[in-house]
Amino acid sequence: MNPTLQSWNAAGADAALDAMIACCCAHRWAEAMVTLRPIPSVFELSEAADRVWSTMEEPDWMEAFACHPRIGERKAARASAKSAAWSSQEQSSASGAESDVLEELAEGNALYEQRFGFTYIVCATGKSADEMLAILNRRLTSDRATELREAAEQQRQITQIRLGKWLVE
Repeated sequence: MNPTLQSWNAAGADAALDAMIACCCAHRWAEAMVTLRPIPSVFELSEAADRVWSTMEEPDWMEAFACHPRIGERKAARASAKSAAWSSQEQSSASGAESDVLEELAEGNALYEQRFGFTYIVCATGKSADEMLAILNRRLTSDRATELREAAEQQRQITQIRLGKWLVE
């Protein structure tokens, strides 16, 4: 068994909850994951994370989204230190972007938030700033219901990546 998963299974509820909150800031999701312990394998953890995420609703999604900094920015208002560090790592390609791309991202982020009411969420791992900007511009043409589902899917992908990072730290 993975040693991090083994320790998490044996940890107190508060410590276990903190570990899950770092991976996804939706408290209802994190609490549900903690109640599923012990989870015997990494595969079953991944499956459980997706299964639990599929039961979440808009308030849960909004809570998770609020813990992400805007693409091109460094810090979210409500992120844990671990979550903020992972966001910085995930968005590292944006830090080296041309100033005009960063300006367009900032403008697009503001327009997105005005249009949809939440932070633009994209699984940034492996994407350049230009790619994230193109995705943002495409998604700005969506209706709110479609965009909310897309953002929730992006959050699911981010959560899976973060669970993987957590398991090897």
